[in-house]
Amino acid sequence: MTKHIFVTGGVVSSLGKGITAASLGHLLKARGYSVTMQKADPYLNVDPGNMSPFQHGEVFVTDDGHEGDLDLGHYERFIDENLSCESNFTAGAIYQSLISKERRGDFHGGTVQVIPHMTNSIKERLSRIEKQTNADIVITEIGGTVGDIESLPFIEAARQFKRNKPVGDVIFIHVTLVPYIAAAHEVKTKPTQHSVKELRSIGVHPDFIVCRSDHVINKKMREKISLFCDVPVENVLSCVDVTSIYKVPLLLHDQGFDTKVLTELGLPVGDIELADWQEYSDKLDILGDPIDIALVGKYVSLPDAYLSIIESLGHASVYHGRKVTIHLVDGEVLKADGVGKVLSQMDGLLVPGGFGVRAFEGKIAAVQYARENKIPFFGICLGLQAAVCEFARNVAGMPDANSSEFTAELGATVQYPVIDLMSPEEDLTDAGASMRLGVYPCEITPGTKAAAAYGEPLVYERHRHRYEVNNDYREALQEAGLVLSGISPDDTYVEMIEIADHPWFVACQSHPEFKSRPTRTHPLFRDFVGAAIEFHEQRRE
Repeated sequence: MTKHIFVTGGVVSSLGKGITAASLGHLLKARGYSVTMQKADPYLNVDPGNMSPFQHGEVFVTDDGHEGDLDLGHYERFIDENLSCESNFTAGAIYQSLISKERRGDFHGGTVQVIPHMTNSIKERLSRIEKQTNADIVITEIGGTVGDIESLPFIEAARQFKRNKPVGDVIFIHVTLVPYIAAAHEVKTKPTQHSVKELRSIGVHPDFIVCRSDHVINKKMREKISLFCDVPVENVLSCVDVTSIYKVPLLLHDQGFDTKVLTELGLPVGDIELADWQEYSDKLDILGDPIDIALVGKYVSLPDAYLSIIESLGHASVYHGRKVTIHLVDGEVLKADGVGKVLSQMDGLLVPGGFGVRAFEGKIAAVQYARENKIPFFGICLGLQAAVCEFARNVAGMPDANSSEFTAELGATVQYPVIDLMSPEEDLTDAGASMRLGVYPCEITPGTKAAAAYGEPLVYERHRHRYEVNNDYREALQEAGLVLSGISPDDTYVEMIEIADHPWFVACQSHPEFKSRPTRTHPLFRDFVGAAIEFHEQRRE
């Protein structure tokens, strides 16, 4: 029988439920168990695909094209498993399904209610991932904070789910804040007590409490929490702030978290393999002289909008043993302030994905600066499109080259639509339906930097975009010197481009950041950071 672990959060949001869940997943997998994870989000959006990155951070894309919560990225990076559409669902998706059934008459005129209909739908999703993956253990993070009205149906469904399973097959872990009050010179357990009381009032008794704090939670405090929350003191764990999220699994392992959880689930506790993770954690503390990389985007006021890119740069940083300092640069500000003033001290420039015309000209200006000054450049998704537009304008003799995506916003027809819809008849009324989502193959051109990075002729990367390089301009761009270093096997899509007479100028239409792992950094990020280090050393000499 598959075992289930539910992770809830209390007191405040953004406590790190996702990191706690992912850390436990890593430890259990290191014990030899097959583990999968999912996120249940209580908001009414069907998925985060249409949500503003300023509010929700990045949209993480799975192999099968699901647009999911950014916590799925943490899950994949920590347990090193590719997740699917079954790994994320929202209240909006549940309601949409129920309303569709009601309109079809599936309920035969009956009243549709939160209990039992919504809770039954949630339980069906909890069971579905178990059947699909056949995992030994499923870890489900319930979004939101205990006490919020939105999360009540999810917690109630989890309560019912546990009741319908054999004793010991389902446990609850509650992550809660234990704040330090400076005026009193002590941490306070009262918020945790109230949070657990709220959880118990709706029928859920946590088996573990993970205490988040910026101060150590000593034994006396843990005993107090144990007494008032009716949880064994050995199951009250301290999770203090650390310098890197990748240290959290080791912190929890040192307190025997994985052993205690397996015991609670009635599973054997075998040997654990943490050598690679320990080595990665140790390297984080001994990184060499920093290099500076500019990330030129439009959502820079919220770094989580580029979370997977930032994490991937971190993976490459550890691989090379050099600290990477990331400078988030607003493309609009860049255009106004002058490119050289902002970017002259950078060792590498990265232009990430995005949607809409805002800041696009600033991204093009950054690409031009990188190309002309031989600074290592990496373009991702819209970053590739900016690179193609810049090259077309300033090298290939197409001064007004642009993307037809911006025709309406610019209020004029694009004279040289070097970026365009591949099928002009596509329906754009459904924001997700017309997008290329999920994994697609790419044939790598021999002798290119892409070939040197990947070391194999055919690769598969995840996509999330709607516009492509316009094939009508392929020949002209190549004649001007643009290298098409990656093409779809059917020769339909330009997947990667390069500039030959440049130390490292590579852009891809895909999102390689979604496949980078701490102990297995993505080859494009690895080589980009390597080129930036080389550029830094040459400039210093």
